[in-house]
Amino acid sequence: MRIIFMLAGLFFVGLGIIGIFLPVMPSTVFFIIAAVFFARSNPVWEAEIMNHPKIGPPIRAFRQRGAIAKSAKIAAITAMTISSVASAFLLHGWWRFAPACVCVLCAIFILTRPNE
Repeated sequence: MRIIFMLAGLFFVGLGIIGIFLPVMPSTVFFIIAAVFFARSNPVWEAEIMNHPKIGPPIRAFRQRGAIAKSAKIAAITAMTISSVASAFLLHGWWRFAPACVCVLCAIFILTRPNE
C-alpha cells in the first residue's frame, strides 16, 4: 500500500503543479491531497510540501484548523458561480443545473470553513 500511496501523492503533486499554471484548475487542494498520501507513505515528502514557503502555509492552515483564506474563498465562489451560469446556458436538458447543484454543495463547505 505504501507504493500506491506514494504514486497517488506524486500524481496529485503533478496535478497541483499543473494547477499553478492553469487558472481554471485549483492547485492547493491537490497539494493537500498529496500531503495526506505522503503522510502515509513518505513523511519526508510530506514535510517538503508542508514546509514549502509558498504552498505550505495554506496547507498547514487547512490541516490544522480547517481554515481557508478569505481571498481563496472569494476566488473559489466566483469561479463556481461563473461556471454554473455558463453550464446553465451551454448545456441542454434538465441536468444542465447539475453543475450548479454540485457547486452549491462545495460553496457551503467552503463558506463554513474558518478564515485563515
